[in-house]
Amino acid sequence: MNLVHNINFKKLGISCAISVGVGALSAFASMSGMENYEKAVKPPLSPPAWLFPIVWTTLFLLMGISAYLIYTDRFATKDEKSSALWVYTVQLAVNFFWPIIFFNQSAYLFAFIWILLLLALIIIMTVKFYAINKTAGLLQIPYIVWVSFATYLTFATYLLNK
Repeated sequence: MNLVHNINFKKLGISCAISVGVGALSAFASMSGMENYEKAVKPPLSPPAWLFPIVWTTLFLLMGISAYLIYTDRFATKDEKSSALWVYTVQLAVNFFWPIIFFNQSAYLFAFIWILLLLALIIIMTVKFYAINKTAGLLQIPYIVWVSFATYLTFATYLLNK
């Protein structure tokens, strides 16, 4: 059996376009705040600016692939898929607002609290995805790692700039 014949490329493309689109809109909405961040004291281990769009685009693509795997799963119940995709949607919305809070508002403490919420939602989503489709869950591990690192950066930025 050829795996490629089982992929609905239209649904996969839509799923990836939704997640990457949310990320792109968020990046666009937070662009005006980059000047504020450039003036801020940055913590040790802060990555170079060019790395962020590469990492985030990759993570949003992985989210889109995972959501597609959940949406098209043949073995999960409708309720299981709905619950997992609801958490996915909520974390995507929370993710959308984090850069606006952090970069545009320079509200570093609130951004730290917000990213803790995001991290909790990502973990819940990952567990739900993994229960339905192991690959969908495993694809979220880089997201958990990166947002954990971003949590450190957010808190350290708050401490260095309060």
